[in-house]
Amino acid sequence: MSDIQGMLLETANAVFADRTDARFDEVWEAVDEAGFGILLLDETAGGFGGDWADFFAVMREAGRHALPAPVGEYALATWSATAAGLELPAGCVSVATDVEGDVTGSVFNGVLRRIPWGRYAENIIAVSSGNVMLLPLASASIEEHENPAGEPRDDAILTDVEVVTAKIDVDLQARAGLMRVGQISGAVDSALEMSIEYANSRKQFGRPLAKFQAVQQNLAVFASEAAAVNCAGQAAALACDRAATGAGAQFELAAAKLRVNMAVDKATAIAHQVHGAIGFTEEYPLQRLTRRLMGWRSEFGNDRYWAERLGNHVAGRGGTGLWHSVTGRSD
Repeated sequence: MSDIQGMLLETANAVFADRTDARFDEVWEAVDEAGFGILLLDETAGGFGGDWADFFAVMREAGRHALPAPVGEYALATWSATAAGLELPAGCVSVATDVEGDVTGSVFNGVLRRIPWGRYAENIIAVSSGNVMLLPLASASIEEHENPAGEPRDDAILTDVEVVTAKIDVDLQARAGLMRVGQISGAVDSALEMSIEYANSRKQFGRPLAKFQAVQQNLAVFASEAAAVNCAGQAAALACDRAATGAGAQFELAAAKLRVNMAVDKATAIAHQVHGAIGFTEEYPLQRLTRRLMGWRSEFGNDRYWAERLGNHVAGRGGTGLWHSVTGRSD
């Protein structure tokens, strides 16, 4: 970890801590004032100058604290808009990759589905058919939906909305997948810490749960999954930093999202097994993490989506090409 990333994480921890139950406007104001929206912009563009490894680290903190705000979406929207040469208006912004509709001239008609925190957003950065689009939501009809954690995942129906577009190849789906990888990594780590603490403090038959071999075995599996998730995410972030456009990082991005999706099953199951009935109660903080894990797993690509994308990438290279591709990668 660099000194700059260390300072960035100190700021993130200070801003994100103890805000799980705060009002959205309070959290958004804190995130905006801290400057996380410009995390991925070059210093010459007035940004922080952070890289994708920094982005992943910040998203781990957001996941660890179960932050109820689109901090990653904000950073991705700003990065996408800047790359496309679009000026992003002030205010709450999110991203959309599930787009149904057409642009005729400068007018968009269609639906943006499953927008994170869509009901609070004033503008949306959406990517469809090689176009980056800046869409205002002032006149949109919002259909409110939520993921298992109660986080807004809304549909926006837009009719004759003026849109600003730019033709640029931005794989927002993959970068948003990396965002969820980071959040899942942080939430899994936090759930593991809670499970270890509970197993050491809770006693059965006169001794701590952590002294039972079956519990130790489960926690060891849990720790292995947490390590795998973190390593996969870091590898994907570093691959993005090595590739100027991100095109050379497709293998790592797909592998990371698929790997963390697979880890969610074991992580949530073991966490609740260790905690027993108390882990399911609304008052106990474990459910804030596990419900998010179950929701984030399917967002910006579920298991099938990333398995197919990874499989197509591998098949396209052939046996020899895949071997050289894998062995040619660094840590």
